[in-house]
Amino acid sequence: MRAIRPVKSLSEVWCKAEGVRRSYPYSFSDQIVADIYGNAEQITKHVLSKKENKRCLFDQRLDDLVTSKWFGYPLMLLLLVIVFWITIEGANIPSSFLATWLFAFQDQLTLWFQWIGAPAWVHGVLVLGVYRTLAWVVAVMLPPMAIFFPLFTLLEDSGYLPRIAFNLDHIFKKAKACGKQSLTMCMGFGCNAAGVTSCRIIDSPRERLIAILTNVFVPCNGRFPTLIAITSVFIGYTIAAYSGLINALVITLIIMLGIGVTLLVSWLLSMTILKGEPSSLVLELPSYRRPQIGAVIYRSIIERTIFVLRRAMIVAAPAGGVIWILGNIYIGDQSIITTVAHALNPLGHLIGLDGIILMAFILGLPANEIVLPILIMSYLSTGSLQEYAGLEELRMVLVNNGWTWLTAINVMLFSLLHWPCATTLLTIYKESGSKKWVFLSFLIPTLVGLSVCFIFTQVVRLFGLV
Repeated sequence: MRAIRPVKSLSEVWCKAEGVRRSYPYSFSDQIVADIYGNAEQITKHVLSKKENKRCLFDQRLDDLVTSKWFGYPLMLLLLVIVFWITIEGANIPSSFLATWLFAFQDQLTLWFQWIGAPAWVHGVLVLGVYRTLAWVVAVMLPPMAIFFPLFTLLEDSGYLPRIAFNLDHIFKKAKACGKQSLTMCMGFGCNAAGVTSCRIIDSPRERLIAILTNVFVPCNGRFPTLIAITSVFIGYTIAAYSGLINALVITLIIMLGIGVTLLVSWLLSMTILKGEPSSLVLELPSYRRPQIGAVIYRSIIERTIFVLRRAMIVAAPAGGVIWILGNIYIGDQSIITTVAHALNPLGHLIGLDGIILMAFILGLPANEIVLPILIMSYLSTGSLQEYAGLEELRMVLVNNGWTWLTAINVMLFSLLHWPCATTLLTIYKESGSKKWVFLSFLIPTLVGLSVCFIFTQVVRLFGLV
């Protein structure tokens, strides 16, 4: 008979217990919580008798569908497509109206500066730089947010959002993250800064940091204009009758890729700098209820839309002046922007882009909404932000500057995966209180974006597809 070796230390006991625990396919903590709630439910059924509640019965039957494996995920995808289709289609007319009105007011500002005899450079910095950038940010950001946030709040008030967290919890648990992270990602569709702030709902500090560092992989409404414009020019342009639906489907596919990258990066963070086990998600699913329209409007417009827009304007205003200066100070016969863009060309070529595209993303750090206007400004060498009159004109500008389908896909990939905007970085610092996490939140997506574009480009070139 073999003698049992005595345990020498508590740490050895812990290591042995950890090894045994890992050998089981399920989480002990989850099993304990499930047993507690199961026993509580059985006890309640034995000691309480109540009349059949039709409302509770309706909620249970609806939950059987909404949280099922076969119906729950298709429903989430369908709602995602519908929300983005409504946002894309609904924002077109208000955005055009705002742009027309704001740029018309710019003409009045120009006349006023001429009347007071202001120097040309003052007019350039304040009107063509600061004001025009603010006009772009407001015209591009406000309508989509004013549509998306109310739709998001309606889903929240109806009781559906907790079901999303419930459905996705086991997927995030495999990435050693928390199911509540899916709710912060939903908020990130409106604005990544708002998504970072909403990470407060996650109790575990480790999982909260993971959610903060990966929220950038959800495209915010500041990136939608670039994604939608490129999709419309290179995909939806060929089938104009269904362009809105096609754009919504393509954007949904891009979002699915972003979710996949989020899960992968969350798992890598959990295995490296943020090691740990996922916490149990104990989530009480609220009853379905009719949303209160007044509360929805107040929370979505005042607490979310105006709050995010104000932050973006504070960051974008000084950036507009800097961009104008860089576009109008010349070194020889080239502006500073063009000079730096040429220096970035070798790196851009490696990842299927060009120096001007990389320069546009760098200068778009204050606000993603101005990436496309900076790109057009640089291609046309106008020295100030430009708007495009239509898809045909935009297509001609891009194709004449060497764009192919590979360039378009890489721009969309890099737009999805690149660094957060300045507003989001500032929010990350306020939430984490550490410059270290701000630096990592910038570095991680930058490396991911460069790597994905590089691999995709080299594979396409290897097989001679372009």
